[in-house]
Amino acid sequence: MINVEVVQDNNLWRKKIKKPEIFFKKIISFFPKSFKFKKKKISFTILLSKNNFIKKLNYQFRKKNKPTNVLTFPNYKKKDLKKFSKKKKIYVGDIVISYEYIFKKKYNSFNNKEILIKTFIHGFLHLLGFNHKKNKDFKIMTYKEIKIFNSVNSKIDEF
Repeated sequence: MINVEVVQDNNLWRKKIKKPEIFFKKIISFFPKSFKFKKKKISFTILLSKNNFIKKLNYQFRKKNKPTNVLTFPNYKKKDLKKFSKKKKIYVGDIVISYEYIFKKKYNSFNNKEILIKTFIHGFLHLLGFNHKKNKDFKIMTYKEIKIFNSVNSKIDEF
């Protein structure tokens, strides 16, 4: 079971998503079975933020003085998630998404809903320990992103 808490620090988000917690829970409900964690109690937080704040975090934690679409702050490593019992609650970390970065930048042929879903899935996979530093890891993470996105996108009509 996955539980998500959504926090907004930017009113611009209200123009795009009327009920963000419901929106993200709905996305999670359409995840493939292998990403639903039915036998564990997984939780995390999403902060819907803005460029200025994500730029500060990016500099503070990654020494990159620029905004980005998503930052994640995992609480556990991928291998550690498998060790937890069914009964124990696991807080896997935080995802921060920048409004201006994802909605003001042009992303090929994706619409706003698709961009947000893809960004969220990318951040979620980072929380689970996936990364894209090496080409091999990039291919694995991209494959998983596409798999989750394809199982979710057509079923989400609200935005």
